[in-house]
Amino acid sequence: MDDVDFKQARILVVEDDFVNYTLLSEILYKHKLDVVRAINAEQAIEMIKSDNTIKLVLMDIRLPGMDGNYATREIKQIRPELPVVAQSAYALNDEIDTSLEAGCDAYITKPIDFKDLKKILVKFINK
Repeated sequence: MDDVDFKQARILVVEDDFVNYTLLSEILYKHKLDVVRAINAEQAIEMIKSDNTIKLVLMDIRLPGMDGNYATREIKQIRPELPVVAQSAYALNDEIDTSLEAGCDAYITKPIDFKDLKKILVKFINK
């Protein structure tokens, strides 16, 4: 990601696990992205309603309470143009299909391969 200017784009990371969030946010901060966090789907939806500067959502699919796929459907009703990228440790075809059907624009597996993440960020932020 060193050679790409993401213009300090604001990324919403929806992640309930502190360690996963910390690892991901450190990489994103290092590349001058503005990172905000929601620890559950409900909080993510409220943040999307109140902050139109968010340029991309990295959505954990398995969250306590409302899952990430349901949250994605809600987010797409509020801001259909906002890219939502599903992130999950479970890379089963059924789960990937369900996430894409829910409105996710891409899917990335944990642990996150940062080359794959860079491709996603370039695709959706540097349009």
